[in-house]
Amino acid sequence: MIVDLRAEAAELRPPVPDFPELRAMARNTWAGRMRNEYGSSRVFAALADQLDEAGFDGASCREFAAEERRHGAACGAVVEAFGGEARFDMEPSPPLPQHRDTTRRVAVLRNVMHVGCMSETVAVALIAAERLEMPDGPLRELLTSIWADEIGHARFGWTTLAREVPLLTEAERAALSAYVPVALEHLVEHELAHLPIESNPPPEGAGLGLCSGSKARTLFFSTLDEVIVPRLRELGLTVSRTSAADA
Repeated sequence: MIVDLRAEAAELRPPVPDFPELRAMARNTWAGRMRNEYGSSRVFAALADQLDEAGFDGASCREFAAEERRHGAACGAVVEAFGGEARFDMEPSPPLPQHRDTTRRVAVLRNVMHVGCMSETVAVALIAAERLEMPDGPLRELLTSIWADEIGHARFGWTTLAREVPLLTEAERAALSAYVPVALEHLVEHELAHLPIESNPPPEGAGLGLCSGSKARTLFFSTLDEVIVPRLRELGLTVSRTSAADA
């Protein structure tokens, strides 16, 4: 599947700092973001359908899908500013898990937890750290805009679980808890694949949106251990692990 964001990107193309020796690294970094953000739009669209089918309201997730598509175009505009192309080949997205081993309500809450409470909460932390290191300018404004939307996505996940978990039966709550280590394992695998430890740009790379892979990994695990796992426990879910790094 060819995704072509060039038309949208042309209207958003920002001025970028001129560090010729870092252009290729910046182009590749923003191309990865473009793919990830656009891919997230398909996840939220699928989650919206699941929410509707389970008797919830999927409208918010449809709005999130539109936001993620805009993020993809905005990141594509940066790719083009660094000499690349906002056009790429994307493999078909795997379907969201159906979780047929439990009730329809728990099935969709498992996916809300994984997408909103885990993935989007990590995105909030990582983007917040990146923008804090960036000087004022168009790229920082772009990341700030994406960050603000990701906060809303994460808040949706936590708010939904806070509302629905107290309504679950004991068996349903146990079924939701049972999925926590599975979701964490998938999250760790996905994030580490996108946070290469060998990435170590020079200080001026912060102005281009580049970050240290090792620092990002440290922040990732801190977010799991200090934010995500404790909040899941506060909601009444059983999390047997002592450290997210053990996932």
